[in-house]
Amino acid sequence: MILQALNRYYERMQEAHPGELAEFGFERKAIPVIIQLNENGEVHQIRIDSDKDSNTEYVLPKAIKKTSGVASNLLWDNAEYVLGLVRDGGKPERVAKQHQAFIERVEQLGSDDKGLQALIRFLHSFDLQALQQRADFIDETFHKNPNVSFKLANDTKLICERDSVRDAIRLSFVSESPEAQRTCLITGQDANLERLHPPIKGVWGAQSSGANIVSFNLDAFASFNKKQGDNSPVGAQTAFKYTESLNYLLRKGSSQRTQLGDASTVFWAEKGDTEIENAFFQVMSLPDKVSKKDDPNKNARKVKSALEAFYRGSRISDEDNQRFYVLGLAPNASRIAIRFWKVSTIKDISRNIRQHYEDICIVHPAQEVPEIPLPRLLSHLCLEYKLSNLPPNLSGEVARSILDNNPYPYTLLAAAMRRNKAEQHVSFPRAAIIKACLNRQIRQSLSSLTELTMALDINNTDTSYVLGRWFATLEKIQEESHPSINATIKDRYYGAISSSPVNVFSILDRLKNHHLAKLEKSHRTNKEILLGEIVGKLPARLPSQFSLPEQSSFSIGYYHQRQDFFTSKKKSDQSTS
Repeated sequence: MILQALNRYYERMQEAHPGELAEFGFERKAIPVIIQLNENGEVHQIRIDSDKDSNTEYVLPKAIKKTSGVASNLLWDNAEYVLGLVRDGGKPERVAKQHQAFIERVEQLGSDDKGLQALIRFLHSFDLQALQQRADFIDETFHKNPNVSFKLANDTKLICERDSVRDAIRLSFVSESPEAQRTCLITGQDANLERLHPPIKGVWGAQSSGANIVSFNLDAFASFNKKQGDNSPVGAQTAFKYTESLNYLLRKGSSQRTQLGDASTVFWAEKGDTEIENAFFQVMSLPDKVSKKDDPNKNARKVKSALEAFYRGSRISDEDNQRFYVLGLAPNASRIAIRFWKVSTIKDISRNIRQHYEDICIVHPAQEVPEIPLPRLLSHLCLEYKLSNLPPNLSGEVARSILDNNPYPYTLLAAAMRRNKAEQHVSFPRAAIIKACLNRQIRQSLSSLTELTMALDINNTDTSYVLGRWFATLEKIQEESHPSINATIKDRYYGAISSSPVNVFSILDRLKNHHLAKLEKSHRTNKEILLGEIVGKLPARLPSQFSLPEQSSFSIGYYHQRQDFFTSKKKSDQSTS
């Protein structure tokens, strides 16, 4: 199913955007060293791009899979193959064989193209030592063994991109194809099978040279004495199409790719819907490095407009019924593991993401924004707010919960509560997570608690929620009685009272009288009335311990009451002025 969807994506892109993806047998790749030749095969200029500057990609013949033997790419390769350059510690005999293999592949094309003929003249006549004496030849660059290719002077294309050369390359693929044909599992048609599938590049944490989704490199993976790709017969062109599609989606700067924990996640609409793809990217992605000091309003406008696109997804039309795919990939040695795979419709995806944002909607400080991208939510579960510290499976599980509109994983709630206790603070994003987790559990009858509202709910009589309000009120009384205080009861007692309230309640109840005595009469009266209203909802006997959902409800009660104090104070200040 995954490979079929990627194969269809390639065909759709070729029809809608010809040339955006490379055709069979070719690939897009940056080449750091371009040697320009005149028609006599003499060097006109050598252009060298640094790693940072080599953003231009060329359409090159597809790279072959190299092993320990000698095997050359066609019309491009590293400096050892192309120029016979022996680096420090290199083996001259092996480099000579590599260079000869490169020359033979060029000559086998048999084209009369003037660019190709100029290259053949160069390969048979150039003097490497003389080349190294040129001012535009940089030894430091070539000692890194960079990839090298050629173009004619004053030509905009590489020699391998010239039309007649590309035609000759296409003919060479036909001659190199295996004779035996079998049924391709993806298309259902007879085809020449691919023995080794092209590598997938761009998956975070995988090998830089690429890794595979389909591979059989050990006997334990093979069956009936079949070798490598014969165990999962896929046509050569089809294997190229699905890998080219996936590499395109994973490319640097792609707007159809995001990183969720260790899962490199790509997504696309079956028929092409830029609006929904861009909206999904804004909601699921975090373009900048996450930091505790990051401006929370950054990119908020983009996320808000993306959410509006999802709200428009409630309309019913043929476009909304088209399929939408989400694929999460994680590194696993030389292979790529499928972390998650979701097939839905645009209408369902829109509805479920809209529900997610309604679930996490909670009262927040004025400087914050309610439209929180998923990575920023998850970053508040991590030490130092670094997503690399997130448990590896959690991001995929959360993404699946959002896309399927299922209860969030229990580990998400546990992680939020751990960070609350570790930091002795309930942050806005963690409060949003806790509220969403609890409400989805309550809707699924997994909890007997009352469903939580966006802001303070004075009618909520759950003991844990009420006790959270009580604790926030005591902290507020302490802050008002000691304006210059550096640490409050939250810093000392938050973890204890949220999990074992009966052990701390009596201590804090005695302390409140000391703090109340220092308040002005009007303030003291208001706080006493509020405490009376809150305590009146508590049972005569507090439980000895709270379960995780009850601890979570305590956190939301505390958070709601704190935010209500700030809101009330702001209203009071405005009325006074």
